[in-house]
Amino acid sequence: MKLKKRMILLLLIFTFTMFVDCRGQETSVPSAPGSYNCSMNCDGIERTYCLHIPPSYDKAVAVPLVIALHGLGGTGKGMNKLTGFNDVSDKEGFIAVYPDGIMKMWKCDGRLNKQSDLQFISSLIDNISTVLNIDRNRVYATGMSNGGFMCIYLASNLSDKIAAIAPVGATMTDYQYNNFSPPVSVPVLIMDGTEDPLVHWEGGEITLFSRMKVGKAKSVEDTVKFWVNHNHCSQKPSVRYLEDKAPKDGTKVRCEIYAGGTNGSQVILYAIEGGGHTWPGGLQYMSEDKIGKTCRDINGSQVIWEFFKSVRKSEK
Repeated sequence: MKLKKRMILLLLIFTFTMFVDCRGQETSVPSAPGSYNCSMNCDGIERTYCLHIPPSYDKAVAVPLVIALHGLGGTGKGMNKLTGFNDVSDKEGFIAVYPDGIMKMWKCDGRLNKQSDLQFISSLIDNISTVLNIDRNRVYATGMSNGGFMCIYLASNLSDKIAAIAPVGATMTDYQYNNFSPPVSVPVLIMDGTEDPLVHWEGGEITLFSRMKVGKAKSVEDTVKFWVNHNHCSQKPSVRYLEDKAPKDGTKVRCEIYAGGTNGSQVILYAIEGGGHTWPGGLQYMSEDKIGKTCRDINGSQVIWEFFKSVRKSEK
């Protein structure tokens, strides 16, 4: 147990030393374009987040909200550094928010502090919407690794507010797979590397640098099937390979689209062949021998936004 705690501490210090916390927080939601470090009270706990409002924001026009959730040991500010979502926000005109998990992690299955993180995200959406003109039918969640697993939690327990999700470097935990049943169809885009050394393509133990086991997850195939069946999509996908724009990165992108789901929902898999525990087009935050290769054929954040922007919240 002491070794496990020591390794977790080393992970938090070493893996994300370049990802600094939000400081000098605003206690109220800003209303002008810009990037802000903010905080709010949730169940007696001060919760922090980073907020980005694009230059094009006009309070007379309702705009989408994208929630981007960091991985284990990360921060909201680090999530933008990893993904570059602020740049996509400025280009496309949506508001981006990067919440901070308690102790830099998300409790993504509801068994511990059952309502804490769920209530935080729910209240965060409400608080932002009281000041900024948010299209409540176009609120989306994406996340990396632990943040991706948290997306599954939100889709299953906050589907009245979340229109679609896009987990990256994540599948479903065994607990989620066996216990979650979203009340509505939820459009899902999944991005996973076939050579991910932490969250394995074939499922099984989630491992940190081949040493520490932190839980069990389903395979990518099982995760896709879960959402295909839940959304009543076609069992047979359309499959295509994207242009290999960066042949030297050692990866290729296979896109599988399972269409025809309830209320027009679909499930999309971006299989990053040769890819690791990384964000396509994003920061190579550690060396390849520890986390694997980063795909340079696509900008993962732009791809996710293209998926989000055509989706509105299902009413049934």
